[in-house]
Amino acid sequence: MDSEQLSATFAALADPTRRAILERLAEGDATVGELAEPFAMSLPAISKHLSVLERAGLVAKDRDGQRRNCRITATPLKSATSWLEEYRRHWEANLDSLDAYLNRIHHPGDEGRRLEPPGTEGTEPPGTEGTDLPTTQAAATSATTQAAATSATSQEKQP
Repeated sequence: MDSEQLSATFAALADPTRRAILERLAEGDATVGELAEPFAMSLPAISKHLSVLERAGLVAKDRDGQRRNCRITATPLKSATSWLEEYRRHWEANLDSLDAYLNRIHHPGDEGRRLEPPGTEGTEPPGTEGTDLPTTQAAATSATTQAAATSATSQEKQP
């Protein structure tokens, strides 16, 4: 897909009304009047949105006598998805490399193993020893208990 077509596709998709029109057309063909029904705007305003979608290649209009039927065209969406997929793979690879690097520098000798943040391996938060609570819930409970104790202590010290 060329850069101009890709830009037109993303520009057309940037507007929530045009995205709603595409969602409706994904259910099946519709006339301009049918597409305008859910919106509080005039037929000329809907027609302008449809023109933007047509220029981007996302919608095609057919004449059936007096009726103008609109239908969705998937090719530009597939091309935009392919373009995005290339960048998704690129960033996933970069983030995986960053994750591996950070694990390697924080935990030498433990390559390949997903590690907990430093200092949390196999430890229970204070005040939760012997409980069956998951670690994060136990940590929250411990923090709440400590906050309550601190609050009670500070209230006792007030004159």
